[in-house]
Amino acid sequence: MSNTHIDQQIRDRINTFVEQLSSLVRQAAVEAVRTALTGGAPAAAPARRGPGRPRKNAAAAPAAPKAAKAPKARKGKRAKASSADVAAAAAKVVEYLAKNPGQSLEQIGKGLNTPTANLKLPIKQLLGDKKLKTTGQRRGTKYSVK
Repeated sequence: MSNTHIDQQIRDRINTFVEQLSSLVRQAAVEAVRTALTGGAPAAAPARRGPGRPRKNAAAAPAAPKAAKAPKARKGKRAKASSADVAAAAAKVVEYLAKNPGQSLEQIGKGLNTPTANLKLPIKQLLGDKKLKTTGQRRGTKYSVK
């Protein structure tokens, strides 16, 4: 073999190597850009969530037919009771305590079939107006009419 033939083979192999190397560099650059654009997550894998309850997976649950539902209650702040509602509740409390003195807030709520949260404001107003008196402290507080 001649020297020029060997030189030609060396150049051909070098050119093939350079083309393969250029292709690999392009692929690496495209992957780096894709990773940067997806926030560091690989293109095929979803973003990793932190601890806590997982999201609902719409694909996993079979689609049930939607039935007409009543509107859900609004979340957030509770609606304020009107002054008429508070006055009516206060009147019921006074009437109940006149017949059943020395009752706790829980007992009054059970007797009037009303949640204790709805009785706190009327009782507070009745105490301020000095229509009720208390004995005991905290959860041991008993109410009666003056």
